[in-house]
Formats: sequence, structure tokens, C-alpha cells
Amino acid sequence: MKKIELDIVALSHSVTQSHNYAVVLGEQHGTRRLPIVIGGFEAQAIAVAMERMAPNRPLTHDLFKNAFETFSIDLKEVIINNLLDGIFYARLVCERNGEVYEIDSRTSDALAMAVRFNCPIYTYEFILDAAGVVLEEPEGTTKKASTTRSSGSGTGSTSTAKQRPAKGAALSSYSVEELTRLLDEVLGKEDYEQAAKIRDEINRRKEEG
Repeated sequence: MKKIELDIVALSHSVTQSHNYAVVLGEQHGTRRLPIVIGGFEAQAIAVAMERMAPNRPLTHDLFKNAFETFSIDLKEVIINNLLDGIFYARLVCERNGEVYEIDSRTSDALAMAVRFNCPIYTYEFILDAAGVVLEEPEGTTKKASTTRSSGSGTGSTSTAKQRPAKGAALSSYSVEELTRLLDEVLGKEDYEQAAKIRDEINRRKEEG
């Protein structure tokens, strides 16, 4: 079965489940997005690694990474390999001494490990067909995309004309604070492609700063 590579393009509160979050995975060479609802702890674990923050003591996923490295286990890739009754399943594909092992994992834990090892994330066509969001509108539109499952969205922050870019305005003309509010707004409209661009701009500012 052909594997499709994904990137993490957004992480936000889930509007349907207030104590949970949604991680949005984007197809590398396409317009489909795969929103997956995860717990708050796992969302924090992913965010910490993505932002390259260093906690005072290792989190659970940091402990696993340290254990893997101590015993010379390399995480080669993560595969979201099944979807049953609305639940995603994943596997960690590991290598040790030339032998390949596959370990069953919750998808949220697998993603938290993937960002720590900087390894690729894959899924299969049937999963994107069943649970993916297809971005059919032209760039810059805000029409809600259709999906076959509950997807993550923004935190419900209020929007003002100042927070919303003028039509055609460059993201570079906005402050990081304004971009952060805008990111919540476009996620609330499930405009994941625009969200990815805003996140890239925020990350670029942080790297330059």
C-alpha cells in the first residue's frame, strides 16, 4: 500500500471537545488535511518539541526518546495505519542493529515521538479518503471545508477588523501577537492552508528574533 507523507501544520483547541486539542496534519504534495483530536497532555508534548523548548525535567516522551537513544533504537518513521470507529491507530517503525520492529501506539504519542526524532509521518489513501479535509477553495478564502469527522478548530477568540488582514495584505505586515490571533481565527474557519502559512511566518519571526 502506498504511503502518503504528512506534516504537522497546526495545533489548536478542539471546539467540539473543550478539554481536548486537535492536531492538523497536511499532505506534503496535496491539499488534504487530516485533523485528529488529542488530549491536552499530548498536545503539550507535541508543542514543546515543535517549539524546541527545554523543560526542567524530561516529559514522558522525552524519557522514551532518551531510552531509545540509550539502547541504540532509531525511530525511522511513524505510520497512521488504521481508522476504526473514529479512532486513529498508529505504529512506530524502529530499527536496532539492522533489525526493524513495529510498535503499536496511540496516534498522539506517535506524533509526539515523531517531532522529537524528526522522522517522517505517513498515512494511507483510505484514511485520507475517510477522514481528510479537502481544501477546494482558492487561497485566502474562508469557506468551511467539508469533513467526515469532527475536526479541530480555533479557541473561539474574538475577531476585529484590526486582527483580520485586509484583502491581499502580506503577513509580514502584522505583529506576532496579531498573527497569533489570526491563526486562531482561521483555524476556527478550518482554513488549514492559511493557518500553515501564518504558522510558518510566526516561526520565521522567532528564528530571526
